[in-house]
Amino acid sequence: VNWLICGRMSFEMSHETLYLAVKLVDHYLMEVVCKKDQLQLLGSTAFLIAAKFEEPCEPCVGDFLYICDGIYQRHEMLTLETGILKTLKFDINIPTAYHFLRRYAWCVRASMKTLTLSRFICEMTLQEYDYIQERASKLAAGSLLLALYMKKLGHWAPALEYYSGYKTSELHPLVRQLNILLTFHSCSSLKTVYSKYSQHVFFEVTKIPPLDMLKLEEILNC
Repeated sequence: VNWLICGRMSFEMSHETLYLAVKLVDHYLMEVVCKKDQLQLLGSTAFLIAAKFEEPCEPCVGDFLYICDGIYQRHEMLTLETGILKTLKFDINIPTAYHFLRRYAWCVRASMKTLTLSRFICEMTLQEYDYIQERASKLAAGSLLLALYMKKLGHWAPALEYYSGYKTSELHPLVRQLNILLTFHSCSSLKTVYSKYSQHVFFEVTKIPPLDMLKLEEILNC
């Protein structure tokens, strides 16, 4: 997934494409055992499918082979593309957290910086297996709620509750978990998401510190 995030930035594709590619990998691996030396091929092929679904002008097969450093052949990617689609029964319109996140942020009139902070939080979860079973809508709501708390905008929580359908009390365990993820991100060897959101174009949202655990509990218990 860390590699896929690098690929998205290289091709300047949408975040929707990235999230869908990760979902396609997850759903495929629930059905099929994939050898370790084929994982990069799986990731790039999932990216190819996601790009065809989400992008107005997607990169070609050769581009996806190029980012694999020429390890795989064109016929291998096309064969796997067919295999993924057949395994998933062509049901690739999978809800992703990013779709919900954009909608919730628009509904609560969040600023671009607050939305970007919530995107950073949400994207960090793509690399963590603990979140794979979390509903996309709930993960988006939890990411945005934590961003609101971090930006001292907790007064928007009722609006998020209304538009997401989740009570804030339902989201609190997830918010705690996400705050811990941000607090201990430095222990992870996967740095791509953090480096990406450290850039000026993303408002350098990584400089916004996660909430102190005691402060967070105080907010959640209000």
